Order: sequence, then structure tokens, then C-alpha cells
Amino acid sequence: MRTDPIADMLTMIRNANAIYHKKVVVPHSRIKEGVVLKLKETGFIKEYEVIEEQPQDKMEIILKYGPDGEHVIRKIARVSKPSRKIYRGVTDMKKVLGGQGINIVSTSKGILTDKQCREQKVGGEVLCVVW
Repeated sequence: MRTDPIADMLTMIRNANAIYHKKVVVPHSRIKEGVVLKLKETGFIKEYEVIEEQPQDKMEIILKYGPDGEHVIRKIARVSKPSRKIYRGVTDMKKVLGGQGINIVSTSKGILTDKQCREQKVGGEVLCVVW
């Protein structure tokens, strides 16, 4: 039984990235797709694709590495957990590593990065941090 599917997905990405896998396949959900979309938009991953399958769809995530093989994702970690939700207002939304990293936030306007939250003046639950 899985209690935190987002944490499971982040762990799969972290493990695949650590051993230089080109791709990782995770179970699909709309919230996970929102997180992965923000990773793609901010340049932390190359691409992702939803694979329709029964009984559950899957997502194939293509990882990204630098020209000399260095990791683009140096750290990816869950912030808010099912046992302890972490919420931030727009005024509390700080930059990660001076803007080099991102917070991915679940808001009333959907899944957004911390920068988008500041632009749209909205807060929410901090799902994860990436740099």
C-alpha cells in the first residue's frame, strides 16, 4: 500500500538520476503529471510521455544531463507530506538557491512553481523542492 505516491515518484526519479538512467517509468496521475510538467518547463527534465495502459496509465520521464554528463537535478525532495502538510503564503514564498532551484506548489490555480506563485500572488501547499 502506497501512502504517498508523489514521494514514490520523486524517489524513482532521484534513484534513476543517481545511476545515470536515461528514463524512468512511473504510475500516472494528474497531480504527478503536473509536477513533471513543471520540471520540464523549468529545464530539469528533457521530456515526458503518458502511456495509456490497463489497469493504470504510466508516465515515461526522460531525464536530462549536462554536456559533460553532470546531473541537472542535484536534489529533489518532498516537502509537504501526508502526515505534515506545509503551506506557504505568497509573501513566504522564498527563492530556492537564489533562483537556481524551484519549489513546486499545489495552488487553487493548479500546480505552479514558486516564481509563478509570486507572479500570480497565490500561495499553497509546497509539494517538493528541486535544484
